Amino acid sequence: MSDLPRKAVTRTAKLAALPLGFAGRATWGLGKRIGGKSAELVAREVQQRTADQLFRVLGELKGGAMKLGQALSVFESALPEEVAGPYRAALTKLQEAAPPMPARTVHSVLEERLGEDWRDLFLSFEDKPSAAASIGQVHRAVWHDGRDVAVKVQYPGAGEALLSDLTQLSRFARLFGPLVPGMDVKPLIKEMRERVEEELDYALEAESQRQHAAEFEDDPDVVVPGVVHQSEQVLVSEWIDGIPLADVIAEGTVEQRDRAGQLLARFLFSGPARTGLLHADPHPGNFRLLPAAGSDDGDGSVEGGLEGDPGQWRLGVLDFGTVDRLPGGLPQTIGDSLRMTLEGDAEAVYELLREAGFVKDSIELTPDAVLDYLLPIIEPAEVDEFTFTRGWLRIQAARIADPRSPAHQLGKQLNLPPSYLLIHRVTLSTIGVLCQLGATVRLRDELEAWLPGFLAEDEQEGVAAEA
Repeated sequence: MSDLPRKAVTRTAKLAALPLGFAGRATWGLGKRIGGKSAELVAREVQQRTADQLFRVLGELKGGAMKLGQALSVFESALPEEVAGPYRAALTKLQEAAPPMPARTVHSVLEERLGEDWRDLFLSFEDKPSAAASIGQVHRAVWHDGRDVAVKVQYPGAGEALLSDLTQLSRFARLFGPLVPGMDVKPLIKEMRERVEEELDYALEAESQRQHAAEFEDDPDVVVPGVVHQSEQVLVSEWIDGIPLADVIAEGTVEQRDRAGQLLARFLFSGPARTGLLHADPHPGNFRLLPAAGSDDGDGSVEGGLEGDPGQWRLGVLDFGTVDRLPGGLPQTIGDSLRMTLEGDAEAVYELLREAGFVKDSIELTPDAVLDYLLPIIEPAEVDEFTFTRGWLRIQAARIADPRSPAHQLGKQLNLPPSYLLIHRVTLSTIGVLCQLGATVRLRDELEAWLPGFLAEDEQEGVAAEA
């Protein structure tokens, strides 16, 4: 496949085939059980086949279909290993690449948006894309002043495809349940629909990227490429080399994984505090690992490695198409509730959650039960350093997803206020990536440094005085 399917009937037919395929495999599984295979073994086979078809179709279609696939892919850590293993490679593909659109289509967009003499803006332009994702693809080029640049070109018809896909997918969102334990996919799709206009607006993306680039310009840990040029459907940024985070997940050393995880956690919490913006698309395809400033670039592979100690690596951050605007940084309610939960103050936590709208006025819960629900989830914030593992995430997902679990029953009664929806998704997604890395992270350090309310006022004043 070489181009974005434009006709709604084509995309709808491919997406409509998904639930039919799910139903067909369920019937196939029933036959296997009647034939004597154990229900558990058959369930795993059905799940593997379903996941394989799901991610293949979502990747082929790009648009909203692929975007959902990328969002779901970071949660594969929550699946049993025997199920996740067979299609982990398909998930990695979703994070990094998709079939590209033809060069003639790219040239047509560039001519329309940059002018007939668009080639004069570049000393060279590579027709073969370096990355192709949900709504656009990236080409490497050399700007007329000699800078290496990344040219992001939006697919024609991307907006229609996004809306059409997400509308169709929302109709059978419940079928994704077994593939993403503990997560309700329907609100995720709804939130994506609401942000379509923002996602397609490269002027808005350029402004968000500029704000991050200015704030992190001299940062020793985070690199954000500067914006070189922007017009409708085209965004030109400085090129950054480095190891894709997906490669570190697949074959990185313990030291490399730990450093990548620490940097990811640092960016998650420091970004909103420093820029008033939350980068809201934290799948591995949007991150690169770079050497320390001033060192050689290395060969761009995990096996070859970057020059120098992984402890000096920096995190390159790409794609600012989806951000949450948080002028005061992350809400203090999050830090306050985390601190109170760790202190074991059930009554205070419950009252704070009720005031913030996490517990509706019509609902009555037991404060101790709420505390018991929260404590396992925030375990990484309780210790000086925590090792995120697939096993830990599977336990958390099973606890919340199992209808027989008290945590499941209580979770159904909690409410997620709209202003926290994107924050919640980004946090969960980042945790999913940390578990894919298997990284040991000093998360508490990042929370103390960047999350308002996590430290009591007297502790915060002491930290500020030391700084």
